[in-house]
Amino acid sequence: MENFRFTHKLKVRYSEIDGQKIVFNAHYLTYIDVAVSEYFQEGLQLDIAALANQGEFDFVLAKSTLEYISPARLNDWLTIGCRITKIGNKSLAMNCTITREEETSPLVLGEIIYVSYDPHSQTSRPVPDAIRERINKFEGNI
Repeated sequence: MENFRFTHKLKVRYSEIDGQKIVFNAHYLTYIDVAVSEYFQEGLQLDIAALANQGEFDFVLAKSTLEYISPARLNDWLTIGCRITKIGNKSLAMNCTITREEETSPLVLGEIIYVSYDPHSQTSRPVPDAIRERINKFEGNI
């Protein structure tokens, strides 16, 4: 996780495993979604709910790609690393890695593309300069 300035930890619960006693694949995207919310709140120090309510910044998922390498199991503590790797005019690209706590080999690798969204017009819009600056300050100039 050395390339990730932000990580979030969570524990695999019984309801998240399947008949093979491993985490059901769809839950990994939920884990990433939780970590992304924390990335914006804790890492970037942004209240994304307030920004969305004020019409200043909101985003929607445009694409998600997950590569499953090894399964997580019940009671595993997972570390989810998130980092924004590219800021386009209207989009943000994020890389995510899920590992077992204290391990370095990834269980899942993810690439997530978000689009800056205007809820009033229901269309994409440019990433606000203030958000762009906050990300670049946190991640280093992207």
